[in-house]
Amino acid sequence: MPVTLTLTTHSRGALPLFELDAMVEFGVDAFVTGRDGGVSAPPYDHLNLALHVGDDPRLVAENRRRVAAAANVESTRLVTSNQVHGAAVNDLDHWRGEPLEGDALVTTRDDIAMCIQVADCVPLVFVEPTRGRLAVAHAGWRGLVAGVIPATLAHFSDPGDVRVVVGPHISGTRYQVGPEVARHFSDVEDACRDDGGDRQLLDLGAVTRHQLRRGGVLDQHVASCVPYTDGGTVFFSDRAQRPCGRFGLVARRTTYDSSLREGTP
Repeated sequence: MPVTLTLTTHSRGALPLFELDAMVEFGVDAFVTGRDGGVSAPPYDHLNLALHVGDDPRLVAENRRRVAAAANVESTRLVTSNQVHGAAVNDLDHWRGEPLEGDALVTTRDDIAMCIQVADCVPLVFVEPTRGRLAVAHAGWRGLVAGVIPATLAHFSDPGDVRVVVGPHISGTRYQVGPEVARHFSDVEDACRDDGGDRQLLDLGAVTRHQLRRGGVLDQHVASCVPYTDGGTVFFSDRAQRPCGRFGLVARRTTYDSSLREGTP
């Protein structure tokens, strides 16, 4: 059965974040940022990492600098991508700083940290322990339809050895969609349920786990995070507030020294 990973706040310097402890044993430092610890003003308060939502780029740059520091890399080595709700995967092994477009990043390098930005969509981190290959992906309903999960898994030699953490996303009790969206997931058990009229409630987590299983990832190798983004209080939520910022799932092939952590609430 998939594992539930309950997130708790830790601090690295002055930045509060949520460490994905399930990745530590595989030599990966991965964490999720929340809303706190940044410099952006409302409605992007405070740790918005996205440039495309209308925030001041100078404030976003400072927020990204703080996140890069938490990952122990320079700001130029916190790698992001222009996410387009598709299935393109960028292999960063030979990346030299050029702009990227696509919804997944993959590497074997340990001198960069990869960052996916979300606000209700599903962020994922993948690692193949025996090969040292690491990936992050952004999967909203369009990305799930486009095939971003199988496209990412195609960069691993043995999906049965891949470990995955499914990061915070909107829950199946709060994500209402119309029939034009729900029809794409009619083959996924428990993905949709009626919510009055022609409205459906879509469980992106159920679809994600279904696609991981279909791609060869073992259920016991999948950990799903709680809490959800519902309400937009802990994490940014596009359904709760528009416009809003984006939080990040960050992953690097290294292990954070927990002895450096400051104050665990």
